[in-house]
Amino acid sequence: MKVLVLYRPYSEHARKVEEFLHDLQRQHDVDQKNLKVIDIDSRDGISMASLYDVMTTPAIIVTTDVGGYVTSWNGPELPLMRDVAIYTFTR
Repeated sequence: MKVLVLYRPYSEHARKVEEFLHDLQRQHDVDQKNLKVIDIDSRDGISMASLYDVMTTPAIIVTTDVGGYVTSWNGPELPLMRDVAIYTFTR
């Protein structure tokens, strides 16, 4: 599984997302290769947002290793860290 985090680094939600990611990495044994943070205004971010139909930010998207959609969370209310961390472990 892979976890994609799409957000705008210079937005009103940026600090909240960055603190969430920092705490996620500190409190859970997150496998970094399964977590990808993407600026939604970058070329990759625009294509990912289009591919997974992201309409609001921040967005956290869980995919299979080959890109198949699993689940997502959108909007300023971030999910519980444990709900995201479970998808970052290598099996």
